[in-house]
Amino acid sequence: MSEDLNLQKMMDAFDELDFEQRTTTNLENARNKQQMTAYIESLDFSLRRLLILQDTVNTIVEQKQVNLLKQEHIQTYKTKIINLSRQYNISYQDVINIMVQISR
Repeated sequence: MSEDLNLQKMMDAFDELDFEQRTTTNLENARNKQQMTAYIESLDFSLRRLLILQDTVNTIVEQKQVNLLKQEHIQTYKTKIINLSRQYNISYQDVINIMVQISR
């Protein structure tokens, strides 16, 4: 009975180790800073490569922030058009058509 229990504990430990390795050595599964750090350290990059990675990540983050800001502005603009259509009791498309005519 004791051997079965020890065997089960050992199997559980291996399962846990396997899970830990899969979640920390694969960037796709990294969900927090600790897991991402473990993954990046497992790459064993030189300082030069880490600086390139940092620059690349910073560029991607900036692009995503700009895109989010654009989406927010577009949503705000759409809301203003919807409010104009309600205020003047005309359709959304009519408001857009009027705006197009005014811009010409």
